[in-house]
Amino acid sequence: MRINSLIFILGITCIITACTTQEKKLSTPKKTPNVVLIVVDDLGYADVSITGIAKDVHTPSMDALAKSGTRFTNAYATASICNPSRAGLITGNYQHRWGTFWYGGKGMHNPAYKTIAELLKAADYTTGYVGKVHYGNNDHDVTNRSFPLNHGFDYFYGHTSPRKHYLNHTAQIETEFLASKKEHKRKGQSLRQGPLWENKKHVDTLAFATELFGAKGREFISKNKDNKFFLQLSFNAVHNFTHQLPQEYLDKNGLKGYRDWDPAKEEYYDWYKEGRKPNNPEGRAQYLGQLHFLDREIGKVTATLKALDLLENTIVVLVSDNGGSTPIYANNAPLRGSKYTLYEGGIRVPLMISYPRAFKAGLTSDNLISSMDILPTICNAVGIEAPSKLDGKDVSELLKGNDNNVEHDFLVWDNGAQTAVRQGKWKLRTASLGAKGNSDYEMVEMQYGDYLYDLDTDIGEQVNLAEKFPEKLAELKAIHKAWREDIKVAK
Repeated sequence: MRINSLIFILGITCIITACTTQEKKLSTPKKTPNVVLIVVDDLGYADVSITGIAKDVHTPSMDALAKSGTRFTNAYATASICNPSRAGLITGNYQHRWGTFWYGGKGMHNPAYKTIAELLKAADYTTGYVGKVHYGNNDHDVTNRSFPLNHGFDYFYGHTSPRKHYLNHTAQIETEFLASKKEHKRKGQSLRQGPLWENKKHVDTLAFATELFGAKGREFISKNKDNKFFLQLSFNAVHNFTHQLPQEYLDKNGLKGYRDWDPAKEEYYDWYKEGRKPNNPEGRAQYLGQLHFLDREIGKVTATLKALDLLENTIVVLVSDNGGSTPIYANNAPLRGSKYTLYEGGIRVPLMISYPRAFKAGLTSDNLISSMDILPTICNAVGIEAPSKLDGKDVSELLKGNDNNVEHDFLVWDNGAQTAVRQGKWKLRTASLGAKGNSDYEMVEMQYGDYLYDLDTDIGEQVNLAEKFPEKLAELKAIHKAWREDIKVAK
């Protein structure tokens, strides 16, 4: 009798324990994902080998990232140059709303437009920024909101400039260069050889920027492996000046390389032109060298996440800030045009989003998507409320494979001298002679006037249908006009 009673009691206990364990399992909240946003600079549309377009490209790390999630073929930046497009990306809004149309401007001065970092920091994420920062004229001012520590980041390592020398990062080298420039009365852009920032202090170092930023990004991940974290890793690769590669790589690949500008010997623009297409016989090889190191560092980041058992629970986004720069030998095929222009090659960008625990793998989407969609999508995935007024759309259901109809009705671009509207298969592009100075200087092609393209049949934007379809031309111009009015109201 005692034995039977004991068995009965043990049985009941096991059932209760099992139920309690099951209830505990069901009630345990899902772990909040980490977020790694990788922003690359001027990456060509064809310069990711998974596209199969450019046969000289080998990017296994980016390919693997694409296979683990969704690769978008119709994704766009909000501008064809970096400082406006990066502002649009990090806020989920058209940067025009606070007056940024082209280079310069006030940057991130308006706190009404919250950044990804601010939103995640408010949700107890540890936030870090590594690499290039460029929003406007005040990025370098540690008291200005454009400085990373003032718009949501706990940690910053990198530079606040449109470009950065890949190898030299010391005050002495920059000071000597600027002295030579002044002595020889030369005008022209700086090579940006000065020190890097670590938080609010300048740090001198000699290192290859792509490898350095990759290492600092991995260090941030490892340090915060037990926290919820958001890392924005913004490489300056593959931005000009691509000839600035480690000497060991040049020697190994039989490259002579190209010289840095020496103000004592030549005018800046003479040097600038000689290094650009079609004048640099090693230009494509130098670009591919930068791409090689970029892809390798991306692979190291995902390997670190995997080694720390974080990869399954990390949202990884990779996006280019704008289209590839054809003067430095980026390949935008089959698209026409380059960075600086509103041809497809200037604004359609590589974008891939992976989150193994919640998003489907191996998807390719041709839906009309914007870099502005990254912010609301991240908010949804981590379970926080996105700002009520956004130009971006949450594409989570598309990434989960639940709704293939998520996309924008239209997207608009405007840099003052050029405008564009994309709606479905139709594309409006306009360019005034106000764009000629920049186009000539940067050595990119440009046709002026009003153009209407059917991108389904003419992805290379060769046939102007403006005269054949005047109603469609007028419709897209009306969309642009209404958009401008909306921007003015919200500005």
